[in-house]
Formats: sequence, structure tokens, C-alpha cells
Amino acid sequence: MKKKVKIEVGDLDQSAKRFVEAWKKAEKGKSLESQEYITFDDMETLLRVLTSPRWTLLRFLRREGPMRIRRLSKALTRNYKNVHKDVKALKRVGLAAPVTEDKVMVPWDTLLAEVRLEAAY
Repeated sequence: MKKKVKIEVGDLDQSAKRFVEAWKKAEKGKSLESQEYITFDDMETLLRVLTSPRWTLLRFLRREGPMRIRRLSKALTRNYKNVHKDVKALKRVGLAAPVTEDKVMVPWDTLLAEVRLEAAY
């Protein structure tokens, strides 16, 4: 089964509304599609986390599979410390995950991004 996560800019109210809607559907016996979210407070934070090098790193890891950070840095021809910092940031928000003590992976097949213009400010 393919795993997907929705990346968005929003706030606590938005998350609460989503929860209430799901609760109401469940009470009515309607089936619920499981959806995972990663919500950033603002557009600046999202862009600070999802930099171009990190996006490249995510795509590479997804394509190549779990690997050690040292091997990843060599494959991407990037400095080990910078790749380590990027992996740590991506793990912190849930876009990357540890496999073992020294290997990392991307648990998602698909990243869906949604940014409402009013939420971007």
C-alpha cells in the first residue's frame, strides 16, 4: 500500500476542524480515509525546512532506499555535516525516519502539498 502525507500551512484551528469533521463522519458510520498531515505554522517555516538540497535528498532516498548518512553524502556529493543536519531536520518533522541506529529512510511514496494563499502570510 502506498503511503502518502499531506504537507500544508495551517494552524491549530484548521487541525481541530479536520478532527471534528472526521469524528462526525465516524459517528454517522461513514468510512474514513486515513490521511497523515504535516502542518507548518507558516510558509517561511515550510520553506526553511524543505530547502532545495533537502528536497533532492528526500527524492534520492525514496528512490534508492534506506542508507547511512555517510553513503548518502557521498552519493549526493555533499558535505557529511550538512547532510547530517538536513536528515536531522527532516526526521524532526516526520519526512524522514530512522531504520536502524545508522540508517535513514523516507517512509512516504507521495508528498502532497497544499498552501492556501491566506495561510501563507
